[in-house]
Amino acid sequence: MKNAVTMFASFFICSFMLFIAIPGFAQLADEMKMEKPTSKLPELSLGADLVSRYIWRGMDYGNSPAIQPNASFSIAGFKISAWGSYGFTPYTSQINDTTTQDMGIYAEADWNISYEFKGFTVMFTDYFVPDGTNPNGNNKYFNFDNKTTLHAFEASLSYSGPDNFPLQLYAGTVFYGDDKDKNANGEPGKGSKNNYSTYFEAGYQFTVKEIGIKPFIGGIPFASSWYGPSAGIVNLGITVTKEITITKDYSLPVFTSVVTNPQSQNIYFVFGLSF
Repeated sequence: MKNAVTMFASFFICSFMLFIAIPGFAQLADEMKMEKPTSKLPELSLGADLVSRYIWRGMDYGNSPAIQPNASFSIAGFKISAWGSYGFTPYTSQINDTTTQDMGIYAEADWNISYEFKGFTVMFTDYFVPDGTNPNGNNKYFNFDNKTTLHAFEASLSYSGPDNFPLQLYAGTVFYGDDKDKNANGEPGKGSKNNYSTYFEAGYQFTVKEIGIKPFIGGIPFASSWYGPSAGIVNLGITVTKEITITKDYSLPVFTSVVTNPQSQNIYFVFGLSF
């Protein structure tokens, strides 16, 4: 426990110091090279990822291959996006040592709106996970009551550094909805008050011989039913990306990730295609 807290404290302090130092790095980069002007024309983008597993912030969602469609509209730094994930096979959840629960097929439908300026992005995200055992049932998508909604709202701030210092930082907190504290029995996520689950991540994106490489580390400052039972590192690994040439006009992006969760003692290998 002490080791996990110490590791997270070191990670948090380093991330905080980097956040402080970032404006200086960004200003220096601006002075060293002339940046391209941001396009004010609207852009529409759509696509999908096919992944061997849906691993998010050190957790496996669905224990199944999944298709993940996405679409976005952006103009002058503003962007609105839709993203989803749909598993191929049913999965179960371990309730206790002797009991499992049928969860059906995992599905998720998210929206977010963001604004990017000089490498910084402020984002609001709406996460929604319907009942996988009855996808056409009454999943109450339009129920936004804080006590009963299946929506969870997260506010986040991220930073992506320039090409000569491609550091990536992220900090996000769930502030409303389906993220509760412990109940009287000590069960996380079953209480009545908001838990404000918070996640930090740092990564460094670079390229070696046309192969993208990104090591990353993510952690939480306190217990959360979303991420883990105590403060610590929950997401540690590396992602490698490459574009495979199909024709002279089309290349297929592929990626492989090795993800570990030191807190839960898990490891995942993920392969994906982007269309």
